[in-house]
Amino acid sequence: MLLVGLALACSASAVTVATEAASPLTGTWKLNLAKSKFDPGPAPQSDSRTYVESAEGVTVTVNILTASGSTISEHSSYAYDGKDYPITGNPREDALSLKRVNARTTIITQKLSGNVVGTETRVISGDGSVMTISSKGTDAKGMPFERVAVYDKQ
Repeated sequence: MLLVGLALACSASAVTVATEAASPLTGTWKLNLAKSKFDPGPAPQSDSRTYVESAEGVTVTVNILTASGSTISEHSSYAYDGKDYPITGNPREDALSLKRVNARTTIITQKLSGNVVGTETRVISGDGSVMTISSKGTDAKGMPFERVAVYDKQ
């Protein structure tokens, strides 16, 4: 009986690890400028995002080459629990909170000094090859923006 219980526990752990490894978010994503829309522009020259998921949550690193040629390097670690988590490297936001709608859709709230400055809806396609992030908010100058950024999985 003890051996059967141990075998079942090991199987459950293996399934959990396999599920985490199979997450559609995990990996590197590159912005597809031709399919994206930035209003107002200009669009960045490039944008890549790398997501790593673990039992503790998600860690994301974002590297952006802006239209003017400057670089932005963002970093954050978070869970899908609606709590605020710090983000570094982004002049427009210093915290974010995330709520998972389902395995492929997440609602993200962006904050600066405790105030909401934007919301994003992140959706990963059924085949896991495309991620679309639809954003609305205000920029660093307080002007409204809307974006639809489409990323291809690398």
